[in-house]
Amino acid sequence: MSGSSEVYFTDLRTSSKENLFNKLAKLCSRVGLKEIIQPKELVALKVHFGERGNLAYIRPQFVRQIVDKVREYGGKPFLTDANTLYVGSRANAVDHLETAIQNGFDYAVVNAPLIIADGLNGKDYVNVPIAGKHFKEVKIGSAAYHAGAIISITHFKGHELTGFGGTLKNLGMGLGCRSGKQMMHSDVLPRITAEKCLACGLCARWCPATAINIEEHAAIDENVCWGCGECTVTCPHGAIKISWKTQPNNVQEKIVEYTMGVLKNKEHKAVHFTFIMNVSPECDCCTYNDAPVVRDIGIAASRDPVALDQACIDLVNSEVALSGSRLGDNIHTGDKFGSLHKGIDWSVQLAYGEEMGLGTRKYRLIKV
Repeated sequence: MSGSSEVYFTDLRTSSKENLFNKLAKLCSRVGLKEIIQPKELVALKVHFGERGNLAYIRPQFVRQIVDKVREYGGKPFLTDANTLYVGSRANAVDHLETAIQNGFDYAVVNAPLIIADGLNGKDYVNVPIAGKHFKEVKIGSAAYHAGAIISITHFKGHELTGFGGTLKNLGMGLGCRSGKQMMHSDVLPRITAEKCLACGLCARWCPATAINIEEHAAIDENVCWGCGECTVTCPHGAIKISWKTQPNNVQEKIVEYTMGVLKNKEHKAVHFTFIMNVSPECDCCTYNDAPVVRDIGIAASRDPVALDQACIDLVNSEVALSGSRLGDNIHTGDKFGSLHKGIDWSVQLAYGEEMGLGTRKYRLIKV
């Protein structure tokens, strides 16, 4: 992609004449939210509801403002996210919805229903063909895929595997179904622990490659298995352990390819918002959130997810770190996330996203 993209930004200064809700409404207007919504169209708002115990996620009241704008423009909004790979408070739709409501994302607050994108247990997805280095098709939560338009609402923060978590991660990792998340996280084939296997056959029934045989216990034919991860997230007995073995560069590129799948049928039908607030060192998937590493900076929005992530990185790196954060005395570092997560080159996802045509790292920051 040539040229530069527009990234709209508002700081957090307010007055009696203009509060943050007013400023967010202006941001919606400038980024062209109305242009992507048709009357009566189903509009997915991708948010992270926060793991139970975490308090760094975006305040539901901000999400409500964007929901109300979607309704004003004639759309039918719903909030969505896909189930997690790890066993926590969001690994299935029941726990996920209960956690979301406990964290404040109730209908009475956000004015929209909550729909878990990949269904009750992560099996409700669409295989989307792409032309990637790692994948030729990706598994995208069906509710997000079938929506007419998508709005990503991202909390910008650090991440222990990708350096930082921005729009690309919110869309790609966030809307991959559970087995898709396994494929992004792992570069190795699944293994069965015979002692835990009860030979129930559930893994074999869900295996799309028919690579699993059941005798005294399940056995995987490695010559047939393509590592989709379906058995890993299906086994109710923990006999097929989740594998987290991967390289940071690989998982970043895989996230980009999943983002390609999310946006493939959303050309000119996607807008992205990022809240650069409560910039915690790690993901909102943690059951805690450490002290923010920089001050609350503002809210940014763009049609270009790559440009938006690059702009947010630059805004964070231009700040002096907060005293008492995990950065310690390293308050003047020009690479906040590189200092937090040493050995991880967070720029890989941006470079690959640009290479794959998702956007450009060149941007013009326009203050609203």
